[in-house]
Amino acid sequence: MVFPELVAHRGYALHYPENTLVAVEAAIRAGARYVEIDIQLTADKLPVLFHDRDLERLCGVIGKVHEFPFVRLRGLRASEFGRFGYRYAQVPIATLAEFVALLQREPQVTAFVELKRISIERFGTASMLEQVLPVIEPVRDQCVLISFSQECLLAARQVGRHDLGVILEQWSDRKSGLVQKIRPDYLFCDAASLPRRGGLRTAPARLAVYEITDPNEAAALARRGVELVETFAIGEMLSAFELLREAPA
Repeated sequence: MVFPELVAHRGYALHYPENTLVAVEAAIRAGARYVEIDIQLTADKLPVLFHDRDLERLCGVIGKVHEFPFVRLRGLRASEFGRFGYRYAQVPIATLAEFVALLQREPQVTAFVELKRISIERFGTASMLEQVLPVIEPVRDQCVLISFSQECLLAARQVGRHDLGVILEQWSDRKSGLVQKIRPDYLFCDAASLPRRGGLRTAPARLAVYEITDPNEAAALARRGVELVETFAIGEMLSAFELLREAPA
């Protein structure tokens, strides 16, 4: 049976507050070789790990990341109270610099760093890249920049970034002129938007899909050409793969 590589989507998000250092560390302990995190800029343009377009679900606060300076955001907690109650009440919003320090301790791990469109829309492509690229430079070979913003990725390619991934709105977008100009190393796609049958090979780009929690579905996608699968349940999926490998043919 063929299995894809697994990517810990926002860390080990099934059991820990997403996009926090504790979630990433737990994913690595569980065996993740690939992790994915999301980056936004604060009002004072500090890159931090955060997915949503507002703070309410994770932090219980009205507002957006880019409306607060970092000193204010640092006082909040990314605890996902609705899921975890007070269990992670002391977990802060992490900075990209803190994540880079973690990666430096884990040289076997590759990180997909998603540049969120809300920050690109607010501050512009040039500012986003100016704030992010110097921070990840110490772990350049461990980081792949990904984004829905093809314009931002093209700008990154033009300044010499060699590992880039386009997140497709639709499967058919992989053939667009802008995607061809980017020459992505990876293509990311929602599994729900894939064709139901046939091969899915996108060479030379490697194909990644999200969000999968069924190991048999992941294996079926791998047979069709998917190389990486994003999952919130990294530990459970890795364990399921081992059981399937050991099962009698």
